[in-house]
Amino acid sequence: MRLPDFEAWAMFACVVEHRSFSAAAQSIGVSKATVSKAVARLETSLGTTLFHRTSRRLTLSDAGQSLAERAGRILAEAQAAEEQARDAAAAPTGLVRVAAPMSFGQTHVAPAIAEFLKAHPGVEIDLTLSDAKVDIVADGIDIALRIAELPDSSLRARRLGPVAVRIVAAPGYWQEHGRPTHPADLGRHACFRYTNLPNPLWHFRRGEEEVTVRPGGPLAVNNGEAMLPALRLGLGVARLPDFLVDADIAAGLLEPVLPDWSSGAVALHLLTPPGTLRPARVAVLIEFLSARFRSACPRD
Repeated sequence: MRLPDFEAWAMFACVVEHRSFSAAAQSIGVSKATVSKAVARLETSLGTTLFHRTSRRLTLSDAGQSLAERAGRILAEAQAAEEQARDAAAAPTGLVRVAAPMSFGQTHVAPAIAEFLKAHPGVEIDLTLSDAKVDIVADGIDIALRIAELPDSSLRARRLGPVAVRIVAAPGYWQEHGRPTHPADLGRHACFRYTNLPNPLWHFRRGEEEVTVRPGGPLAVNNGEAMLPALRLGLGVARLPDFLVDADIAAGLLEPVLPDWSSGAVALHLLTPPGTLRPARVAVLIEFLSARFRSACPRD
């Protein structure tokens, strides 16, 4: 059996990343001639040209373009395997990039991260909080937490638990405008809109009955927590997750309605990029966050 020339594949991936033989050689710590010979060796083995070279410009050929992503994966998997082996014998160290929704991140993820850092002083965490959808592969994110029903994708996902969605307003708002007894009644109410959802409609289900409502009102915002001041002043109705409104409900500041209707099935998921090899620092944080939020989420 003829083994692949892994060194040549790795050097090809480095040239693709740096768009330069010289820069790739410098990053690896070898001579430019060594990198050039490795890429030439790979081209000979494959029987195709991977780069178009001129005195001023280096571009990928069609074959090089089609193989670049695969070469990058080969290099990344090898690097991860080596790092995983090294980390297995030592305490986790290094940087982990984490993404989470803004409000959930502030109230739940940030405290969890603080506890993790205290227990693992060799780890650094870059935490990005945003309600906008993050491309975790393109942005180099190691772990992402999302509250949604996820479409099929190449990402690896763990469902940590359900998140209840509630229809709420201030008691004074309901007293003035009337409490809805059916989702269709919301059509005459001032309903705040969450703009980060691809579909602005509110869907309700009770048994076999399904109802769709198009919310309309004085406030549209890309963060659920930003709706709370207007809600508390009795300016409208919002559809928000339990972790944002349950404290206000318990304090009597907000009142839920339509409790016998399901207003959307969403869940907390932990996402990671494709592939099974990951550094110990990432694997340890995955298990920590999974345990933390599985215990915090209600059971299905």
